[in-house]
Amino acid sequence: MTLYPQLIIDALKNVRYPGTGQDIVSAGMVEDNIRIEGMKVSFSLITEKANDPFIKSLVKMAEQAILTYVDKNIDIKGNISVKSKQKPRPELPDVLPGVKNIVAVASGKGGVGKSTVCTNLAVALANKGYKVGLLDADIFGPSVPKMLDVENEQPSLENKDGRDLIVPIENYGVKMLSIGFFVNKKEAVVWRGAMASNALKQLIIDADWGDLDYFLIDFPPGTSDIHLTLVQTLPITGAVIVSTPQEVALADARKGISMFTAEKVEVPILGLVENMAWFTPAELPENKYYLFGKEGVKKLAEQEGYALLGQIPLVQSIREGGDDGKPVALKTDSITGMAFAALADNVIDAIDKRNNELPPTHIVNVTHR
Repeated sequence: MTLYPQLIIDALKNVRYPGTGQDIVSAGMVEDNIRIEGMKVSFSLITEKANDPFIKSLVKMAEQAILTYVDKNIDIKGNISVKSKQKPRPELPDVLPGVKNIVAVASGKGGVGKSTVCTNLAVALANKGYKVGLLDADIFGPSVPKMLDVENEQPSLENKDGRDLIVPIENYGVKMLSIGFFVNKKEAVVWRGAMASNALKQLIIDADWGDLDYFLIDFPPGTSDIHLTLVQTLPITGAVIVSTPQEVALADARKGISMFTAEKVEVPILGLVENMAWFTPAELPENKYYLFGKEGVKKLAEQEGYALLGQIPLVQSIREGGDDGKPVALKTDSITGMAFAALADNVIDAIDKRNNELPPTHIVNVTHR
């Protein structure tokens, strides 16, 4: 039997792409490079995405179609190569080449104001002229979009260097992404751990973060799959632990510290932040009422040998700023604005000290036995 390219093409018209139902020839998935050497046939399939989930089965279907519709003796198996229109993802850990410092903002316990601190810290850093990114990694309780007044925004896609990338939303000088942009804000996110982790990886790897001086990650409370995903994906420069002064919160803060300092994780602790350190009523700005205990985080920092990066008072304007999408860090001449500006200065100093004294952090490699 004499083989020629049209026979191969006609056979491949019987193969349909599972994602659309269109045959692969009409879909432009068969490259014009069919080679025939005796009974050996080779060619390439072209996919839109580098990680097309149907491609392995598609190659097998293409092989079977040629054996069925042309000749069962054709040497085709292993001769179909795959090309992608889209460049593949960068290899770990080089996923954010333009980012100088990656900072985890974490707490062992929910309700301590971690997201409020993280958001205002990002704005305070941007106020100082730095390029800042913020990832809301709290998959099940995303709140950063509301705090930055971008709750109703919708990130767009752009093709850059052959890859389709998510464009972060920017406000107050901070680039940010959150799963909150992609889900119904009125409904709970009910996902298994693997789904949540994969979604988070997309927000990191498949986004155009560009050049950043500081990339803050608002970690979810506690210790979970999400935390493991992040330390396996990114070489985190250091962690900022947020807690309120009360003993219950401090016990969980210790767990948060131990997670980052554990063997094989070894993310340096940049320092601790005492949130809701005291209550100051607006009409009595000089008064301090220690509603949750006095200087509990300061004492913990001293005991563990970490820096106390800041003490943030419990002030009504902080809550109002978060609800209204106008972070108090924007008001640089206010008491709370100055508190976050001082926190930003201390975080910058802590990062510089860490980078001068310690080697770069490596991503966590988990081996399965």
